[in-house]
Amino acid sequence: MAKWFVLLLIIVPAAEVGVLILSGNTIGIWPTIALIIATGLLGAWLAKREGLQVFRTLQMQTQRGEMPGDIVLDGVCILVGGTLLLTPGFITDALGFSLLIPWSRRGMKAVLKKWFKKMVDNGNIKVMGRRW
Repeated sequence: MAKWFVLLLIIVPAAEVGVLILSGNTIGIWPTIALIIATGLLGAWLAKREGLQVFRTLQMQTQRGEMPGDIVLDGVCILVGGTLLLTPGFITDALGFSLLIPWSRRGMKAVLKKWFKKMVDNGNIKVMGRRW
């Protein structure tokens, strides 16, 4: 897992620089800078909107005595998506927007659920229950 993380820390910034240079050569430096700023602003607005919606839903579920399930994964996806949109670059922006938009977030939640289940089944994550 640590190897993949280190590899991503090297590959993603290098790819982002390449895409930014390509964009600068294709549409010009000022339009590229404007696109970076615009995606950052749009992403901040979308992250705030979606985050507040998730927070409201979480509050309603807990007030009704329901155990929050999918809404927690929504919150994680929104947090990660908002963080990715803060980093300059088009690759991370595309991934960040896909985590913020509700219909595209569903696919990522399914992948996360499967990944968490595999980690629990393998014993990498311990789930401790509370006994009354």
